[in-house]
Amino acid sequence: MLESRELTKKFGAKTAVDRVSLKLEAGHIYAMLGPNGSGKTTWMKMAAGLIKPTAGDVLFAGSPVGIASRRDVAYMSTEPYFYLWMTVEDAGKYYADFFEDFSMERFLSMLRSMDLNEKDKIKNLSSGMVAKMKIALTLARDAKVYMLDEPFNGIDLLARDEIRTAILHAAVPEKLLLLSSHLVEEMEAIADRAIFIRMGKLIEVRDLEEMRETDGVSMADRYRAIFGHGEVQA
Repeated sequence: MLESRELTKKFGAKTAVDRVSLKLEAGHIYAMLGPNGSGKTTWMKMAAGLIKPTAGDVLFAGSPVGIASRRDVAYMSTEPYFYLWMTVEDAGKYYADFFEDFSMERFLSMLRSMDLNEKDKIKNLSSGMVAKMKIALTLARDAKVYMLDEPFNGIDLLARDEIRTAILHAAVPEKLLLLSSHLVEEMEAIADRAIFIRMGKLIEVRDLEEMRETDGVSMADRYRAIFGHGEVQA
């Protein structure tokens, strides 16, 4: 469903993504793993059609990503992108104006399940509450691909549980979910496939159940083996 071929992105002399060829299939939850600065966000932004590659291609359903593919790809960035005067409900209306597949009913339902009040001002929300709102906004779209960049970053344990539940509810056979993170233990509880990326280069893609059965190692074990013990964060 989503594929990159020799995908490369350079920012001046720095190569953020280095000739990454990767094919992602519907019906799976992928964890894109690597330390901060490994190229995860840059790859996802190119796959979402938000930045152009220096070289190589990104394809959605066999066609180059672009304006058309944005109707089917829901991307959640790490950057703040709301006006401070907005309420949570205003953010939903903002999304509804941009995306025909956005469901306000689904959005409000997820807010309730996450103990968020749609009348609250965004500027008064904690970082954890904003993270939950962003998840709800993204998953309220009826997209074919959901890409969530660092969905658990800076979030407390209880909020992580709520976010994990929302993500798992969105995981249906015809959808593709891709989550980037350096929080390996959180990803292990959700993903069934792992993409390991380091310094812009693809290291490997593993089926996690197969890896556990054949190699006898967890995703966290494999992460430590690739990146070193100092990189793993809980």
